[in-house]
Amino acid sequence: MMMKMLVAGGLKALTDNIRTGDEDNPEGYFEFERVKQLGDDHSWLQEARGKCVKIVSSFLKHLPPDLVYKIIFMHRNIDEVLASQQQMLVRRREPTGTISDEKMRQTFERHLKDVELWLTAQPNITILDVNYNEVVANPSRSAQMINDFLKIDLEPDRMIAAVNKNLYRNRR
Repeated sequence: MMMKMLVAGGLKALTDNIRTGDEDNPEGYFEFERVKQLGDDHSWLQEARGKCVKIVSSFLKHLPPDLVYKIIFMHRNIDEVLASQQQMLVRRREPTGTISDEKMRQTFERHLKDVELWLTAQPNITILDVNYNEVVANPSRSAQMINDFLKIDLEPDRMIAAVNKNLYRNRR
């Protein structure tokens, strides 16, 4: 949702369009596969200047310290994340239940705390924490916060229109 908002607002996204929309995410994933090799190769970051790039939290620690980053860190209720992941696995006929939700919750919460501590200690990184539920509930306020944070002239009306409340399916 955040990437869709940023693109709708006028930012270019660095994506490779390999992973397209599907039943779990019909509006697409906005991913760039080379992000997964960030620890070994970050040469592509030069292409990312002035663009938005989706980087999941587990790869953030691999960002080289010689560049400056503005990170919009999207937070979502962990139970909703777990439910979404569970439904995706079921639809793909992949194994589920190998790890309990409680264990996954604990592991993910520990990971997030670790990443957040690391991020706040980086002098080259500025963070805007954004709550998924708040974006869905009040996209105009969120669009304004994002615009103020990025200090660029995005189109807030288009950002607001990009929020599809019908895709908020795993509520807790």
